Order: sequence, then C-alpha cells, then structure tokens
Amino acid sequence: FSCNLSDLLRSFLGLLYQEYRDKSTREEIETRRLQDSQTDPEETSPSEETPSEAEPTSTIENKAPPQINLLRNSNSRFNLWQDLPEVQSSGVLSILQPDEIKLQEAMFELVTSEASYYKSLNLLVSHFMENERLKKILHQSEAHILFSNVLDVMAVSERFLLDLEQRVEENIVISDVCDIVYQHTVNHFSVYITYVSNQTYQERAYKQLLQDKPAFREVISQLELDPKCKGLSFSSFLILPFQRITRLKLLVQNILKKVEEKSDRESTALDAHKELETVVKACNEGVRKMSRTEQMISIQKKLEFKIKSVPIISHSRWLLKQGELQQMNGPKTSRTLRTKKLFREIYLFLFNDLLVICRQIPGDKYQVFDSAPRGLLRVEELEDQGQSLANVFILRLLENADDREASYMLKASSQSEMKRWMISLAPNRRTKFVSFTSRLVDCPQIQCVHPYVAQQPDELSLELADVLNILDKTDDGWIFGERLHDQERGWFPSSMGEEILNPKIRAQNLKECFRVHKSDDSQRRKLGSRNRQ
Repeated sequence: FSCNLSDLLRSFLGLLYQEYRDKSTREEIETRRLQDSQTDPEETSPSEETPSEAEPTSTIENKAPPQINLLRNSNSRFNLWQDLPEVQSSGVLSILQPDEIKLQEAMFELVTSEASYYKSLNLLVSHFMENERLKKILHQSEAHILFSNVLDVMAVSERFLLDLEQRVEENIVISDVCDIVYQHTVNHFSVYITYVSNQTYQERAYKQLLQDKPAFREVISQLELDPKCKGLSFSSFLILPFQRITRLKLLVQNILKKVEEKSDRESTALDAHKELETVVKACNEGVRKMSRTEQMISIQKKLEFKIKSVPIISHSRWLLKQGELQQMNGPKTSRTLRTKKLFREIYLFLFNDLLVICRQIPGDKYQVFDSAPRGLLRVEELEDQGQSLANVFILRLLENADDREASYMLKASSQSEMKRWMISLAPNRRTKFVSFTSRLVDCPQIQCVHPYVAQQPDELSLELADVLNILDKTDDGWIFGERLHDQERGWFPSSMGEEILNPKIRAQNLKECFRVHKSDDSQRRKLGSRNRQ
C-alpha cells in the first residue's frame, strides 16, 4: 500500500467496537432477509451489495478514489476492501473472480474489526481504568476485580493487529489472515480465558460498588456522558473481550465458507477455527465453573434426605433444571376426577447425571424421597384426555433409590413447560424436527433478530443474527433450537427470531455449517467408532 494502513486504521476508524458489532450483525440480518425473500438465493450476497450511498454497485469501471473514505466516516457503511483507493486504482477488481473478492472482504473485515476492538479497549483503559478520580475511590483489590487483566488483553490485541496490518500492507490482494489468527490463538489468547473467567466476580463487584459507593456511581455516570463513549455504558466496555473472542470465531467461519475447498487456505482456516473453538469453550467453562459451584453448595444446604443420602456436590455435576410439577395421586389406572385433589406438588432437581425428587417443606427446604441416575430416565407423553390431564407426561425411573423401577404421572403448568421437562429428562428422545447432526437435507430454521439472555439453565442465550435449526416448538410461543455455529441447544421465545422460509437458503446454511465443522465431524466419527468398540 502506498498509504500507511496502520495510521489509516488507528486514526480514522470512527466506530467503537460496540457500534461495529451492532451494525455488522444488523446488516447480516437484513442480507439474510433479502436472500430469504428471493427465489434464487445466489442472486444476492453481502459483498455484492452497494458498498455505500456514495458508491455505485460496480467498482470495476470506476477505479477513481471514492468521495468518502469509509474508515473516516462512522456514519457510512463499513469500509470494504474494494473501496480502498489503492485497490480501485490497481485494476485487480477486473481480474479477480467474484468469489475471491468475497474472500478478500471477509479477511479485511477481520482486520478492520480488530482495529475497532482495539480502539474500544484503549478507551476502557485510558478513559475509565486510568481515571485519577476513579483510582482514588477504588481500593486496589476492587480495581483488580473490576478490570482484571485487561492490560494483558489489550497488549495481545495490539500485537495481533500489528501482524494483521503488516500482512495487509504486503500486497493489496491479501494472501491469508487465518495463519496469523492460528499463531496468536495458540500462543497468546489464553489471556481471554483469564479475563472471561473473572466475569462473574466482575459483575458482582460492579453491582456492589454502584450500591455501596455513591462517589463511584457519580464518576462512572460522568465518564459515560463523555462524547468519546458515544452513549455507550461502562459495562458494555467491560464485556468486550468475551464478545470479541466469540465474534473472531464467527469471522474465521465466514472466511472458511469462502476459501477454496481442499486448499491450503481452507486447512489454515480450519486449524484457526479449531483453536478459537477451544478458547471459547474454555472461556464458557470458566464463567460457568464458579456460579455452578456456588449453586451446588446452595442446593445441598436445602436438601433433607428421607431416603439414603446422595452426595450432591461434585466437580463434574451441575444443575440442568429445577422446578415444581404436579404428581398424580394413586396408581396410574385409577384416573378418577372424583378425588378431591387429583394432583399434589413435587419438586425436581435435575442435574447432568442425576435426578432428585422432593417435596417442599417449611423453611425453604426440600425433603428427598426418590432419585435416579439421569441415564436411567424415560419419558412418555400422555395423549390429551381432557383439561385435567392436559400437559401430563409419564416419568419412568428404570432404577430408583430402592433399586427398582418406578413411574410418576406428572402434570406441567403449560405445554412448553411439559416439553422442556421431557427434553431435559431424556435428552436423546426424538424431537419434532431432526437435529443438525442427522444431516437432514431440510429442517426449519430461524434467525435471531432480538438478543435474548437465558433465564433458566435449559434456555439458550441468543446474539443478533444467530441461525438455529428448530428442533421443537410449542403452541405457547417457545422454540427448542440448535445453533448452527456451535451446536449449542436450548429453549428461547419464538418472538426473538424470524423463520427462514426459503429452502435454498436453509440448505446453504446447513452446507456451510457442515463444511465449518467437518474436522469436528471426523473427530466425532472416530470417537463414535471407539465407543462402539
């Protein structure tokens, strides 16, 4: 490049990372909506859209520098690789195939988004962490919990960005970026695990400081009002590292979908994606570990065993679902409505490997009267036999606390609650629609248009533009879905998404997903054959 890309990225990139991320995902949603409404999904793609209001769709004939440099103008669309004056004047746009241009855009987005992320991290440190008034208010231990190892995270981002910039400056046609992603993920990105694992402590400390220290609350409010922050909250800066490591994995997936199959670039992208997946999983585990341990201790204190005591706390055990259900009185055959009270309340604690069945007793305690390993549970839906038996299912314990088979007829408060319990109790039970792993040619799909934060352990938090296979749905507005990019499953309100109606787009989404996870698939097949042996 004749210009200094580093200066261009650092000095003129107008978007903070939070703004970039929001705009980027919303553009992704709109692109998918447009594709879904067309008969031929191949007619439109993100990189074929009009780059900005100031630019014509075709950049091949127009090689003059654009009127608006998109890196300088935060109100215009994101800068595209093909908008760079050096690219336009070089003539490469008339030589490269459309697929290669799409790949260049995907790689360039990874670079520019890292620059935006670094800018936001820098603001978190210089504007908040190093503020003199804040330093005087916070005790050293409080500051450490609040900001954790953000300086290490920022140093890693800077080093990463420098290597990416150097690669882009080598040639206007970018050779690859995933090799750099791979090296940095393996050698440096462990700092993200440290930062994200501290998230539960961080959130708790922040809430406590806002509550206990009026001076802290006042300074944070004043700093948030500074024009530099663009109306964004302090907490939106604190959560940046976790958002970035997750987004980086998706950006590599986007590159992977566009590289030539069986090429060196595909191999490098697969390697980078695999390493990022490992870091993201470690981050998620780090967050869950502390909250799970605290939750298990709390549950253990509430349980009183009427049967032989079962040790609840274990490093490999966590809560999947808890709640009240109605148990039908009397044997299964005597279904009579003459009984004054047909059902009585019971309370279930379902862990990943164990079910504990209780009755609530005074003092916020629970008396355990039965239990069974989760692998020895079976469920069966009871056909609707009138209002009193609506949302009723049979739970069978193949081997209960007394080493015998036991059955319970249970009634849930709604259809969605019944289905949620049935899927949690017997996860291998067939759902209404078949899952991603079955390689079904077509399956209902939905894209997230409103973010959702899980409220229960069996729910799935959603980010804007997530695409999910619909595995089951209820009449009262809940969907059980499997997210394509990481195969995470869970329930969420149907109002959070829009169904993808075009079968070609659904097939394209699945094909891209299989390609991204083909290394995982081969690993899964190896494990499967070992297990069968």
